[in-house]
Amino acid sequence: MKHRIGFNALSRNSAHRKALKRNMVTSLFRYERIETTKAKALEVRKMAEKMITRAKVDSVANRRQIAKDINDEAIAVKLFTEIAPLFVERKGGYTRILKTGNRLGDAAEMVILELVEKTAKSDKKAEKKAEKTEKKSAKTEKKSEKTEKKASKPAKKAEKSDTEEK
Repeated sequence: MKHRIGFNALSRNSAHRKALKRNMVTSLFRYERIETTKAKALEVRKMAEKMITRAKVDSVANRRQIAKDINDEAIAVKLFTEIAPLFVERKGGYTRILKTGNRLGDAAEMVILELVEKTAKSDKKAEKKAEKTEKKSAKTEKKSEKTEKKASKPAKKAEKSDTEEK
């Protein structure tokens, strides 16, 4: 039984484990998705969800608490200005874990840990892709219209010649 075991030590000493979690949370907020092992993802998820919950209320005390674990100032600012506002209405579950299979070297179970909501950069990429597909569909429509017009022109000429003969 797992009584009184609050976390996974990840076979590391406390300083190494703390540094690992800090770096992975920072990477998660920077890239909005990371690929790691399942055990690490479950531990990082706990830390990330608590940080997002704290960042939903922008105060000096909350910024200082988060700055203890995130050393990159730009990422801390991104957390408060871009990421946390996406989750204001959500009460929890800010991240998702997607299984990707086992690693070839040691058969460790690999997963993708990502934020449920994507920030504006990801939305911009999706919008650009949507615009490209719209442009392509518009071009194909124009081409089909041109071919229809070309096909209908000889029919009109034939109609004119029929009326002239009469």
